[in-house]
Amino acid sequence: MTEALLPLLKSTFGYSSFRGVQDQVLDRVMARQNTLAVMPTGSGKSLCYQLPALANKGTAIVISPLIALMHDQLRSAEAVGIRAATLTSADSNRAETIARLKAGELDLLYAAPERASQSHFRELLEQTDISLFAIDEAHCVSEWGHDFRPDYRLLRPLLDHFGTVPRLALTATADSHTRDDILVQLGIEQDGLVLAGFDRPNIRYSMSPRAGLSRQIGDLVDRIPGPGIIYTQTRAATEKMAERIASTGRSARAYHAGLPPEVRQQNQHDFVASEDMVMVATIAFGMGIDKPDVRFVAHAGLPKSIEAYYQETGRAGRDGDPAEAHMFWGAEDFARARQRLGEIDETRLESERARLAALGGLVETAGCRRAILLKHFGENPPPQCGNCDNCLNAPATRNVTELARKFLSAVYRTGQSFGVTHLEAVLTGRQDEKILSRGHDQLSVFDIVDQEEAALIKPVSRSLLLRDALRNTEHGGLMFGPEARKILKGEEEVAIVEPPKRSSRKRRGSSASPNPVGDPLFDALRRKRMELAKELGVPPYVIFHDSVLRDMTGLKPDSLSALGELPGVGAAKLEKHGDAFLAVIRDVTEAEQMNI
Repeated sequence: MTEALLPLLKSTFGYSSFRGVQDQVLDRVMARQNTLAVMPTGSGKSLCYQLPALANKGTAIVISPLIALMHDQLRSAEAVGIRAATLTSADSNRAETIARLKAGELDLLYAAPERASQSHFRELLEQTDISLFAIDEAHCVSEWGHDFRPDYRLLRPLLDHFGTVPRLALTATADSHTRDDILVQLGIEQDGLVLAGFDRPNIRYSMSPRAGLSRQIGDLVDRIPGPGIIYTQTRAATEKMAERIASTGRSARAYHAGLPPEVRQQNQHDFVASEDMVMVATIAFGMGIDKPDVRFVAHAGLPKSIEAYYQETGRAGRDGDPAEAHMFWGAEDFARARQRLGEIDETRLESERARLAALGGLVETAGCRRAILLKHFGENPPPQCGNCDNCLNAPATRNVTELARKFLSAVYRTGQSFGVTHLEAVLTGRQDEKILSRGHDQLSVFDIVDQEEAALIKPVSRSLLLRDALRNTEHGGLMFGPEARKILKGEEEVAIVEPPKRSSRKRRGSSASPNPVGDPLFDALRRKRMELAKELGVPPYVIFHDSVLRDMTGLKPDSLSALGELPGVGAAKLEKHGDAFLAVIRDVTEAEQMNI
C-alpha cells in the first residue's frame, strides 16, 4: 500500500524511500487501523501523519502538548507545501483558521489536548471532514510516563465520539509498562503497536563524575561547534552558566520558567534560528523544540528518570549527523532522588525505584552505556556499540571492596553523622581539632588508609551512595543504607571505574563533523540559507538541512532538475529556493575556476 505513496513522498519531501518502520505505520494508517508507533527521535514520526493527511480527503487533527512545538511543526509543514494551521491561545487568526477548516482547506490542524477535550472543539469538528487523529508525545497520556499530562486522559471521549476516524499515537519514549497503558487509555488494540528500535547510533553517550563543573562544561562547549543544550538543576545555575559561556565569545542564552514569557520566547526563537548557540536550561525547555541540528546535549546533573534522559539526549542529532550526549553527575544527585521517592504515590513507588536503579546502573557501568539504555526499553543489543565513552576507551576497573569496608566502618564508628571530608580525615590519620576534640583519633579506623587508597575514597563513597549502601542524613552526613550489611559481611564485592586523569583541552571543532566547514562553496551556501531564513522569518533548517547543503557542495548540481534529485529537496522548496542556491553554486564555481 505504501508504494502508492512514494511519488507523493518524493514530490513533497524529496525522499525516494521510507525509513525504518515508517512503511509499517503508514500501511496501518492508510488501512484506517488504530496504531501506536514508538519510534526514536529523528526517525520521521511527523511524516507518518503528514503523508496520509496529503493523500487522504479531509483534515488530520494533530494533538500536540506545547504551542512552541506546534508552531515549529507548522513552519516545517508549510515549507513543503502542506496546508496547515494551529488553533492555540497564542494565535490571532482563530476565525480564519476555523473558516479554512470548515471549507476543507486544511490538510493538518494542530491543537493542544486542553482544547481538544472541550465540547466546543468537538462541535467544530462535527462540521468538518476528519481524516485522522494523530496524538503526538503520546507517553503524556500515561501515569507511568515521565511527562504525564492529565489533559491527555480526556482525549478518549473525543476519539470515541468519532469512532470511525483512525487514531495514530506517536512517542519516542515509552517502556513496556507505559506502552501498555497508552494502548488502553487511547483505545488502541494490542496488535496496533508498531515498535521501532530505540537506538540513536549517531549519538555518542558519555558520563563523568562532576569535578570542576565549569571547567568540564567549558571544555565540552569549546570542543563541539554548532548548537547545543545544557540542562542544569536550578534556575540560578542556568543564568550563571549562560553568562560564563557568553563571556568566552560563544553565543548563549538561559531558559527557565522564572523568566518573563517574552524573554523565554525570544531566547527560544534565537536558539532555533541559530547555527552555533548554546541554550542553558532547566527541563522546562525541550519538548517544544524540533531543531534538527543540535550537536550536543549536556546534563549538569542527574535527569529525572532514564526515560527523561533518553528523550532529552534525543534532542541532539535529529538530522542524523554525529552528536554527543554528556552527563556530569554527582552521588548527591542520587541521594536527592531517593529522598524524592518518599513523595511518590505508593502505587508508583516500585516502578520509580526501578527507574532510579536503572539510571544508577547506566552511570556506574564500566561496560557499554547504549546497551544498558536499550535493555531498559526491552531490547537485546550487542554488548558493545562502538560509540559511547566506555566502548571507545574502555575504563580500567578496580576491586575496592576492602576500602569500601573501611569506609563503612568509619561511618559506623563515628556515629553515622559525618560527611566524606571528615571521614577521609579520620581514615588518613589527619590530626585536626575537630578529630581530636571528638576523640576520633582513638578509633580503630583512624589512619588505616594509605596514600594510594586515599585518592579512591571519594569515588568509593559515590559508589556506595549509588548502591544504596549509604544514605545522606538530614544534616549532610552519611549513614548506612540497606545494602551496607552485605558489603561488610563479605556477601557483595565493590568495584569502581578508575578515576580518569585530567586530559588536556582539545581545540574547538576537533569532534567528528561531516560538514566541510571552510569549503568556500559550503560556507557560501550556509550564508545564503541564513539570508533566506531571515527574510522569511524561519529557522535555517526549514530552508534546507545541512545534509542537503553538503550534497550541493559535493555534487554541484547545475540545473533545477539535478537539484531536485537531491534527498530532501521537494517540489515546493525547489520552486521557492532552487534558483537562489543554483546561483551560489554557479558563482563560487566560476570564481574558483578563474583562480586556477
